[in-house]
Amino acid sequence: MNKVDTATRLNEEAPPFSIGIIESMAPPIEGAGKYWCRYTIVQGSNTINGYRQGGVKAVKKAVGEIVADMNQRRMGKRGRVHLTPPSKPKAIQKPAS
Repeated sequence: MNKVDTATRLNEEAPPFSIGIIESMAPPIEGAGKYWCRYTIVQGSNTINGYRQGGVKAVKKAVGEIVADMNQRRMGKRGRVHLTPPSKPKAIQKPAS
């Protein structure tokens, strides 16, 4: 099996990104605002940790959108549109004199 086949097979078997833990936390020292959350995005044994201002419900919605975008990007581009160039304008014929 060549490297391309192996990479494709591993990519297909890899689990999609998902939301891990979202929990409230104290605001960071340099952070403004009252509510902050710590969140984790998980893909297999990989984790992405982040911080976001807002309540748990708002952060869960925002992180859900991020996860959806990451999963969509992971699938690759599908349904590409085949663009065709516009037809050339017809030449104006001069009247015979």
